[in-house]
Amino acid sequence: MWYVSSSMDIPIYLETGTRRVFACSVEWPGWCRSARDESSAIEALADYLPRYARVAEKAGIPFGDGTAQFEVIERVKGSGTTDFGAPGSIPDVDRLPLDPPTRIRLGRLLRAAWDCLDAAVGAAPVVLPKGPRGGGRDRDEIVRHVLEAETSYARTIGVRASVPDAGAASVIAEHRDAIASAIENPEHEGRSWPIAYACRRIAWHVLDHAWELEDKSAT
Repeated sequence: MWYVSSSMDIPIYLETGTRRVFACSVEWPGWCRSARDESSAIEALADYLPRYARVAEKAGIPFGDGTAQFEVIERVKGSGTTDFGAPGSIPDVDRLPLDPPTRIRLGRLLRAAWDCLDAAVGAAPVVLPKGPRGGGRDRDEIVRHVLEAETSYARTIGVRASVPDAGAASVIAEHRDAIASAIENPEHEGRSWPIAYACRRIAWHVLDHAWELEDKSAT
């Protein structure tokens, strides 16, 4: 079971590659940011606190008073995935047993991350400004990319499904519910990824693109 701090003393882990470091909150899946070194990665994580607070608000989970003190509880070695720009190493903390309330909490936060993505998609123009983030994809290409990735990620916890049509809202809803329900179900175990890590990786990818859409829509 995880400890959840009401005072916002936030346990994090650092994933270090050769060119990039990720700082990831242990208890708040998807709140992960990267930079060239540890201090810059932690600073980036802090900068995104207000944006992640909206995720917690959508999930109906208290998120503190808007201030944070981070505590590094683990360091893990990164890989080419880390340097490419994704958190790709499983920390030991994600292998700990999860009690039923923690799994329900994870599912709620993942569902909230999807809500944030949907809101960002709804507010974004079809054609986005081009730049390094997202490889120059436009809005609908980002939506398809996220669906393809999370379908692949879902298989790591035994959820097998075809990639849903990006325009089929009901099919996407069923697809997401299957993933979140597997995370929430205390009887369901991960396969190649522990449940906690799978939730973290899926939520990070969803939010990274949601925030990309928000940033590009503001330019």
